[in-house]
This record gives sequence, C-alpha cells and structure tokens, in this order.
Amino acid sequence: MNFTGIRRKEIRLINAITEWLKGDHTERQIVLMLSLMVGVFTGLTAFVLKTLIEEIKHLLTSGFAVEHTNLLYLIFPAVGILLSLLFVKYIVRGDISHGVTKILYAMSRGRSRIKSHNRWSSVIASAITIGFGGSVGAEAPIVLTGAAWGSDFGKRFHLPPKTLMLLVGCGAAGAVSGVFKAPIAGLVFVLEVLMLDLSFSSLLPLLVTSITSVCVSYAFYGTAPLFDFSLNKAFTIDIIPGCILLGIACGLVSLYFTRAMNWFEGVFGKITKKRYKFLLGAIVLGILIYFFPVMYGEGYDVINQLINEAPERDIMHNTLFYNDDGNLLIYLGLVLIFKVFATTATNGGGGCGGVFAPSLFLGCIAGFIFANLWDMGLGLVMGDSCYLSPKNCGLYGMAGLMSGVMHAPLTGIFLIAELTGGYDLFVPLMIVSAVSYLTINIFEPHSIYAMRLARRGQLLTHDKDSAILTVLNLESLIEKDYKSVTPDLPFSKFIAVIAKSHRNIFPVVGANGKLLGVISLDSVRLYMFRPELYRQYTAGTFMKDPPAVLMANDSPKVALQKFKETKAWNLPVVDENNLYLGFISRSGLFTSYRETLLKFSQE
Repeated sequence: MNFTGIRRKEIRLINAITEWLKGDHTERQIVLMLSLMVGVFTGLTAFVLKTLIEEIKHLLTSGFAVEHTNLLYLIFPAVGILLSLLFVKYIVRGDISHGVTKILYAMSRGRSRIKSHNRWSSVIASAITIGFGGSVGAEAPIVLTGAAWGSDFGKRFHLPPKTLMLLVGCGAAGAVSGVFKAPIAGLVFVLEVLMLDLSFSSLLPLLVTSITSVCVSYAFYGTAPLFDFSLNKAFTIDIIPGCILLGIACGLVSLYFTRAMNWFEGVFGKITKKRYKFLLGAIVLGILIYFFPVMYGEGYDVINQLINEAPERDIMHNTLFYNDDGNLLIYLGLVLIFKVFATTATNGGGGCGGVFAPSLFLGCIAGFIFANLWDMGLGLVMGDSCYLSPKNCGLYGMAGLMSGVMHAPLTGIFLIAELTGGYDLFVPLMIVSAVSYLTINIFEPHSIYAMRLARRGQLLTHDKDSAILTVLNLESLIEKDYKSVTPDLPFSKFIAVIAKSHRNIFPVVGANGKLLGVISLDSVRLYMFRPELYRQYTAGTFMKDPPAVLMANDSPKVALQKFKETKAWNLPVVDENNLYLGFISRSGLFTSYRETLLKFSQE
C-alpha cells in the first residue's frame, strides 16, 4: 500500500477544506462547520477500521474446522503483536497506547493537542492487533483517532484552548457514534468519560458530529442496530431484586477487572526490555486464545450468540469442550476470569487496543451466567414471575460492566439501548448500571481510564475548582528574575547584588547549580550599613532552609497546599536533580487561577 501517496492526497484535501472554511465566517460558524467535517472523517475512519479488522480475521480464520482445536491460535496473536510493535517502532516512532488516557491527559494539560499521526497510526496498529487475535477493542484507538481529527482541525484555525478542547470532544463523540451507530451514547461518553465541563451551547457541535458520523455509518452498514436482538420477556417489577443483585455482581466483576488489569500492567511495567514484554504478552495471549477461542479479537460475535441463544457448541468452537454439552457455564466462567489477562497481555506485549469491547464482552458473559444461576436457584423458589431471561441479562450485564469499569452509567444505558434497539429494557438497564456504579465507587473512585492521571494529580474533573487547578501549568508560573548567589560570596559583593535586585529573596546555589538555601533581605538588613563587617561574613552566613521546596513536576494542587501549610509568599522550584529553576509566588498562582476561571466561565 502506498502510504506516501495516500498521505499527500489527504493533505491536499484537508488544505482545500481549510482554505474554504477560512472565508468570512465567525468563530461559532467555523466550529459548527468543523464539527461537521470531524463527523465525516471519524465516520469514514471507523468504517475503515472495522472493515480492516473483519477482513484480516476472515482471511486468517475462515478455514478453521470448528470441531477441533487449532495450533494457529497460538501463533496468530503473537504475529499481530509483533507487526504492531514493528509498525509503531519504525513507522510511527511514538507511543499510541492507552488512547482514552492520552486524551484525558491532553485535556488535563489545557492544550488538547493530539499528535496528527494518530489520525491513521492507531487505526492501522489496532487493525493488525485485533485482526490477528488481540483480545482488545477497537473503540479506544478510534476514539483517539477521532480526537486527533478534532485537534488537527482546531490547530489549523488557531482556535483558543477551550474551543480546541470542544473539537477534541467532538472527535471522540463521533468515533463512538460511528463505531456503534449510537449518537446519544457518543455524546454522553464525552461528558461522562472525558469529563468535559461544557456549557449548553457547546452541545450543538457535539450533536452535529455525532449525527454526521452515524449517518456515514448508516451509508455503509444500513440503519439496523449493531446487534440483532428480539425481546422475549418484558420487564416486570418482579425481577427488580434480581436486577439489583446483578448490578452488585457487575460492580464486583468490574472491580476484579480493574485491579487485575492494574496488577498485570504492573508486571509488564517492571520489564525494561520490549522484547521480553513481547514474549510474555505473546505467550500468555496465545495460550489463552488456544484454550478459549472466544477471546480472539473483540468478541462481538460471541455477544450476538449469547443474546440470541445460540447452541452451546457454536460458542465453544475450536475448543476441547466442543462436544461436551452442559459445560457452557463452566467455560464462560473461566473466560470471565482469564479475559482480563488476555486483554492486558495484548497491550502490555506491544499491541494496540482498548477495554471498551472487553467490558461489553465480559458484561454479557457475567449477565448470562448470573441469570442462569438465578433461575437455577432463587428463581425456581420464587416462581416464574421472578425468572430472569439470560439473553436480557446479557444486555444488562454489558451496561453494568461499562458503568463499573468506565464509571459511565449513562453511557452504558444509552449504548446498550442503541446497540440493540432494546428501549423496552430501559428500566432494568438503569437499575443494573446505577447499582454497579455505586458498588465499584465504594472501592475505586476513578475509572480505569482516569486512575493513572488521578494518581499524578493530572485529571480534569467536573469540580470547577479542581478542574482549574489541574489545567494550570505550574512551569509557566516560575519566575526566574531572582538573583542567585553562591555560599562563599563575600558579604561586600553580596551587598552589590542586593543593590541591583528588585527582589527581597536570594537563592543560594552551589557550583553545580543545586539549591542550597535562601537568604531573606530581612536577615541581612541590620548588617548592610556596617562596612566593618563586610570582610567577616559571606552570603552563606545568612542562608536558611526554605520553608518548602516545589518540584517542577508538582501539580498546582500540591503547590497550593504547600503555600497553605507554610504561609509563605514565595517558594523555590527545583527539578528532579535539585537544580534551581526559579520561584513561584502565591500571588502569581492566584492571579493565574483567576484568569483561568474567567476563561472557563466564558461561552
């Protein structure tokens, strides 16, 4: 494939569109037109990605005999990870993992700038990874791709940070909408998961992008829901106790998924060499897919089978259990336990994908298992009115796992309703999603996407005060016009430094540039007019430890807390090697806070 030629055509097309939009238009008109263009491009990109994944998977596995195991399941995932690794290393030459987390980080820094290569690099890497069997989802890569489209259009028009952030959100909304043909879920995803604090007027561009992207998907796939589902048992109040317990179960499964993934990611994080990470990921993933072929790829075909009551052997294809009827629940229970390791091994080994699809996959399995166990136990005792439909509970579980893993109950509710056209199940979907969210929130305050940033204090939230402190860039507040001195500087020369300075604090640094202490003008004031002491003292004589020291990578929240604890007006800043960088003042921090607050408040 001639990527250079495609790239040149893409650049010419985008440049032509840019020149047309730069006509006599207001910023609001430009944003609406850009949101339309972002919807078109994200919809097209989603179609390309899904097509590539299906074609690769069909090419590799269409000839497999379903009644036998196949050793190629051990090999294909490793090949996919290796190809993805080589693509990223030699063509992209950058990191494209953790797509949603990258978007959150970009917005947290107040820049919302996504690297342009993500418009295509994530698509190719994830298509290779998933098509060859990587047990991850394509949604996180396509969300990053959509955000990159929004960011790129915004940068071309030099739009302000808040508008650029809105376009990034439009790209993400368009990606989810296009992949699932679910415009409401795409909109809610941006508000819940990406945590954009948007005004009512900002919703219009998001709606434009979501609807446009969905229409593009309709043009290629038709208007039918993604999953073929027919309701065979309507909701009644008798099943509410079962729905509540299913919500608790989904919350606990979400907790297991989140913590097991974090633990296994930690295992990969301790491995320094990429080839060893690849070997570990390839071995774990290959073995798991060999024994559990349902883990191959995204798993949406398994969801379709479960919610349409397919025969057991169709679900347990290519396994040792193919002809053993009655073992489906045991098989699915093992998948529920080991799926998280397959997903983490895929990304940890060097593949590209997200946890969106694995969450839906595990949710469907968890709901299906729960319904069967309920019907074998309490359902029989309490009567047919309390019977839970396994296929319905598969949908409830999908909403519950998404609510728990991503801390996005509304996204889970609307997504499942739009995926299946099952709007008659709205009430049980709401019950399961809400209970699941409340359950996991007891143990984990942040979603699986946000917890990495939350640990570093770099997470943007709906809390206005917290959001502003997060967006503030501490490095930009460093004041570097303080006169530094060495500890052995004679007092007479120190007096000359004081005379030329307009500051009343002087950092003391060693010959290597490291901060040793500070000198306050108050501490030398009594000695300044006594020339007979000039030869007796040095600058180091008056040096004291600062009340606190700020690190260059500290968050504004940390800085604010140190100012509060020390009651100081100025604090020195050093890097990780204790090299002196400058000072940050309390007044400068609060002035920047006020300016950022005004920007947040403007329409």
